[in-house]
Amino acid sequence: MVNIPAKVIFWDFDGVIKDSVEVKSDAFELLFLPFGEKVAKKVRQHHEENCGMSRFEKIPIYLAWAGQESTNRIEDQYANKFSQLVKQKIIGSAWVDGIKEYLQENYHKQQFFLITATPQLEIEYILDQLKIKSYFQKIIGSPTNKGEAIEGLLKEYDINPVHAIMVGDSTSDHEAAESNHVAFVLRRTSLNKELQQKLNCKMVKNFL
Repeated sequence: MVNIPAKVIFWDFDGVIKDSVEVKSDAFELLFLPFGEKVAKKVRQHHEENCGMSRFEKIPIYLAWAGQESTNRIEDQYANKFSQLVKQKIIGSAWVDGIKEYLQENYHKQQFFLITATPQLEIEYILDQLKIKSYFQKIIGSPTNKGEAIEGLLKEYDINPVHAIMVGDSTSDHEAAESNHVAFVLRRTSLNKELQQKLNCKMVKNFL
C-alpha cells in the first residue's frame, strides 16, 4: 500500500477516490448533444481538461457555446439535470485501487479532509451512500473553491502547511495546494498526461 507521509491529507474526490471523471464527461456530453455533436465534443473536452472546476462555472460557458441564453434559472436547470444524471453513476463507479483500504486503515492515524468541486449537499449524500463520510474530519464542496477551502482548514484546525499534503488529479487541485504552500501528490490518469509532464511532484497511479 502507498505511504503518504503527512499528518494531514486534503483529498480530492473525482479521479482520486472514485474513477468518476468519465461519468461526468458522459453527462455533460449528453446534456449538450441537442445543440450538435461538435458542441457536445467541445464541452466534453473542456470538462476533461478542467476536472477540478465547478459545474456552476462550466455551465454558463457551455450554454454560450451552444448559443443559448444564460440566466440563473437556466443554469440551475442544467445543474439539476446534470446532478440527476451523475449522482447514482458516481456511487456505482469504480473505486481507485487501494483508496478504500487506505482510508479505512489510516483515518485514525492521519487527519483527512475532503475538498471537491461537487456541490456540498451532493457530495455529502454520495459519501453517506458509500459509507466513508466518517473518515473525513470535514467535507467542503462547491461553492467554496479549493484554494479557499484549504486556507480555511489550515486556520480552523491550526495546521502547519509543512505537515499537510493535497492529493488531486487536476490543475485546480495543484493550484489550491501551491497557493497555500501545501505539498502536492498527483494521481496519474489518462486525462492528465499534460499535467504529468508539467509538474515536478510525487505521482501515484493508485494506492496499492
